[in-house]
Amino acid sequence: MPTLRVTWRKSAIGYRQDQKDTVRRLGLRRLHQTVEHDDTPDVRGMLDKVQHLVHVEVEDRGGPA
Repeated sequence: MPTLRVTWRKSAIGYRQDQKDTVRRLGLRRLHQTVEHDDTPDVRGMLDKVQHLVHVEVEDRGGPA
């Protein structure tokens, strides 16, 4: 299963509270922090909501074929 590396790039100051809460739910606590999540529809939905605040890299772990 692909993994998403999410890096918080831009401050959430001045944005709605629900966007700030979404950044926290992604596990991001500080600017420039990076976390990894499995590529699921739930995570993709959260990333879509805060796409202007984060940077996402898709990493394929290349499991058994």
